[in-house]
Amino acid sequence: MNTQNFVVRKDRLATAEVRSQPATPLAEGQLRVTIDSFALTSNNITYAAFGEAMNYWRFFPVIGVDGTADAVWGCIPVWGFGTVAESRHPEIGAGERLYGYFPMASSVDLTPGRVSPLSFSDSAPHRAELHGVYNQYTCCSADPFYTAESEDLQSLLRPLFTTSWLIDDFLADNDYFGAAADPQRRPLMLLSSASSKTAYGTAFQMAKRSGIEVVGLTSARNVAFCESLGCYGRVLTYQQLDEIAADAPAVYADFAGNAALRKALHAHCKRLAYSSSIGGTHVAELGGGRDLAGPKPVLFFAPAQIKKRSGEWGPQQLGQRLVEAWQQFLATVGDRQQPWLRVQQHHGEAAVAAAYLNVLAGQGDPRTGHIMSL
Repeated sequence: MNTQNFVVRKDRLATAEVRSQPATPLAEGQLRVTIDSFALTSNNITYAAFGEAMNYWRFFPVIGVDGTADAVWGCIPVWGFGTVAESRHPEIGAGERLYGYFPMASSVDLTPGRVSPLSFSDSAPHRAELHGVYNQYTCCSADPFYTAESEDLQSLLRPLFTTSWLIDDFLADNDYFGAAADPQRRPLMLLSSASSKTAYGTAFQMAKRSGIEVVGLTSARNVAFCESLGCYGRVLTYQQLDEIAADAPAVYADFAGNAALRKALHAHCKRLAYSSSIGGTHVAELGGGRDLAGPKPVLFFAPAQIKKRSGEWGPQQLGQRLVEAWQQFLATVGDRQQPWLRVQQHHGEAAVAAAYLNVLAGQGDPRTGHIMSL
């Protein structure tokens, strides 16, 4: 059976195609996993936008005719669910259902390393130097996060919410880098791309804390959506920066990556204590951080905060805190009366390609979550 791979040009993300690759015999210790479904969000566009800088292209390299990784074409990693179709590993049998980091493809071969009842890590040589968080595959039968009825929301939100939780924890852990030091002024947490799932997950967590004001920045067409969530103290358009008090202590969490917006916000906010670069949802406006007023933007790397908290709390307590926070978030997002998100299914090459271009352009409805399969 051939594997269908959705690949994009690394330098022109709107150029994409599906390639068919013949299956090869599994090596001893390998698994062949059928990718049943995966989510595509603006977070995956961030993976592509930062593919070189953050090594995202290295997880599932496109192999050229010469047997080496293609320098021009790449496969965007996604989160989803798969089923072990064939196994040559003594501890993992066919039929095992997995949650984890997959290529945009119909199947993938994995090489389990450390195996526990809950999970295993992929030990393929090309992934050895990449961060372990992305190499973990969880067995659904033992996963405390898992429920069958919430699979789609898990694919769409679970990895993003983990990042959201860590952003909130990181900023609070660092006392907002001095922004909360003035007892007379509440610090502002400024979140760009406020309609994106990682941003509103962060706002959901921040809204539980006292002494700060969470301000969402978004396009005019997404203001009503962001206001309806109830997790932002205020929602402003990108053209309303002048409504932010210039002398207010502030922290900027940048999910958009829009260079012009970043420059304008840094110039306007005279007491900006910290600028965190997190995402790149505004692909056409991405840019560096040269000649900025105020603090230099610092790239947020979620696995570093996981490692820190794992060392301080232990993996079990960290996992418990994440599960509890996830369950609260899931209950809110999936509320039947006022859901934050509605799932839209896309099956087959043409449907996946169309949905990808829609997400890439940033023109979709923020209430729509895209679940795909090839």
